[in-house]
Amino acid sequence: MSKGTLFLLPCYLGEESFRTIFSEQIKEIVTQTTYYVVEKQKSARRYLKFIHPEINQNSLQLFDLDKDTAYTELQHIVQPLLEGNDMAYLSEAGLPCVADPGNVLVALCHSLKIDVVPISGPSSIFLALMASGFNGQQFCFHGYLPIEKQEKRQKLKYIEKLSSNEGSSHIFMETPYRNNALLDDILHVCAKDTMLCIASDITLPSEIIQSKSIAQWNAEKPDLHKKPTIFVLQVP
Repeated sequence: MSKGTLFLLPCYLGEESFRTIFSEQIKEIVTQTTYYVVEKQKSARRYLKFIHPEINQNSLQLFDLDKDTAYTELQHIVQPLLEGNDMAYLSEAGLPCVADPGNVLVALCHSLKIDVVPISGPSSIFLALMASGFNGQQFCFHGYLPIEKQEKRQKLKYIEKLSSNEGSSHIFMETPYRNNALLDDILHVCAKDTMLCIASDITLPSEIIQSKSIAQWNAEKPDLHKKPTIFVLQVP
């Protein structure tokens, strides 16, 4: 029996995203696929309706996958693929397996010789880097920084030193309700000439992307509370 294909589908970065940023290929896959692996079923169903408003929600079979999913559960999840059915994996936002737990599913599929097909779409991480004006040849994504203040500030100092030594760009993020606290730490720790790009609500009508020095941000600090935001730092 031939095996199915796992499609890695990009998700919008917010429910107000413009549908035109998604390719027709995504709608074709959603139209033909019944099996999905998702982080949260409620938000996944909203996204699938966004892509294909006529979708029959009752016909869908959704499997949950998050950072706590056990390997034995993964083996159950891939069963439809082994039986010849195509499946699609959805992140909560942006690209699957980038700042996202789906890589374990993909790794298992490779070990089982199941084809994995990534579909292009929006990534707040790379869109922020593109729009920052910073070094796109040499960069590092750090994901979420430590929560504890002292540890977080030490990490920021380390990132700034790396950028100074290498000329590289450094990308990181925070849970939206902690954005303002992270910004306060950045402005407290980093040198006044260090450059910081703040990219909020990317792909949404309220999108704001600006690159300024730490001194300039200190003079006019934005309110980022509960706004999905990517930070990009570079020492000039």
